[in-house]
Amino acid sequence: MKKSMTTVAFTETVEQKAKLDEIIAAHKGEAGALMPVLQKAQDVYGYLPKEVQDRIAAGLEIPVSEVYGVVTFYAQFLLNPKGQHPVAVCLGTACYVKGSGLLMEKLEQLLGIKNGGITEDLKFSLDATRCIGACGLAPVLTIGEDVYGRLEPNQLEGILAKY
Repeated sequence: MKKSMTTVAFTETVEQKAKLDEIIAAHKGEAGALMPVLQKAQDVYGYLPKEVQDRIAAGLEIPVSEVYGVVTFYAQFLLNPKGQHPVAVCLGTACYVKGSGLLMEKLEQLLGIKNGGITEDLKFSLDATRCIGACGLAPVLTIGEDVYGRLEPNQLEGILAKY
């Protein structure tokens, strides 16, 4: 589920704009062009803000609602940017039973953001995730590629301080 976040103004480089225009041009008129264009656009920007969705819709000559519908349907697409250190809390069954809900609450408090949000300094983003396959370490969270298991809320401040 995508939730609200700290508002981050959309910015793009000249190179990003040129690359998106090139991607759209390469797929214009193709059947099924939307998915590959969205995937490549997300590779360019890291997420798919409204401004990018609008340009894709205009470039492919399809309704913005169709673009938005695809972006919000598939979990691979991100509406919000990720922080320098993306934090993901597993809320799968094993982790939740062992207290990952409390970890999420504590992280929201420590970071000052909600699930799906990003800190104002763009350092951390916070997302709930489903099973990451480390059930034996429940409850688990990841920060980037680092995995932390068998956690209690009182450990989180020290872990965040490493970043």
